[in-house]
Amino acid sequence: MRSRSQSLEFALLGFLLQGPLHGYELRRRLTAIYGPFRALSFSVLYPQLRRMVIAGLIEEKIGTAKGRSRRVRIVYVVTAKGEKQFNKATEIAGPDSWEDEGFEVRFAFFTPTPAANRLRILEGRLRRLRAKSEVLHEEIDYGSVGLDKYLIEWRRHSLESVDREITWLEEMITTERKSK
Repeated sequence: MRSRSQSLEFALLGFLLQGPLHGYELRRRLTAIYGPFRALSFSVLYPQLRRMVIAGLIEEKIGTAKGRSRRVRIVYVVTAKGEKQFNKATEIAGPDSWEDEGFEVRFAFFTPTPAANRLRILEGRLRRLRAKSEVLHEEIDYGSVGLDKYLIEWRRHSLESVDREITWLEEMITTERKSK
């Protein structure tokens, strides 16, 4: 997924394949993937949904709100074309799939991803993080002279996070290989 728009489209299709959803619920689920610090605004979400409707990937349906509210809500439903687009995207396992922006979204929808692609994505992510770990180690070991103490601490924190993810990825890869 080369762009944030493609990544967002992939996630929206993945959620809508699980069933019809309205905009607020889609945003809530996207926030669970992206985390609170990369929250998705409605000014990004609704134009993306509109583009997907125009492209024929999803349809808008009128639904009613649950509970006491009687107001009408628009719910989004994936079309056959949208399902085909999502399935096609799960067949791709290139560098965009394991970089920081794309990995979280791809991992959130690993179940429909073919096993060989899951493994390729995990291995690509592991290579990416090992390289990042090397850079951080070098910066901490050799480049910290004269740097701000908070910047050094941020690098240490980043290294700890990367090292934890490397351990987790190694376990995921082992499990994935055993399940083949």
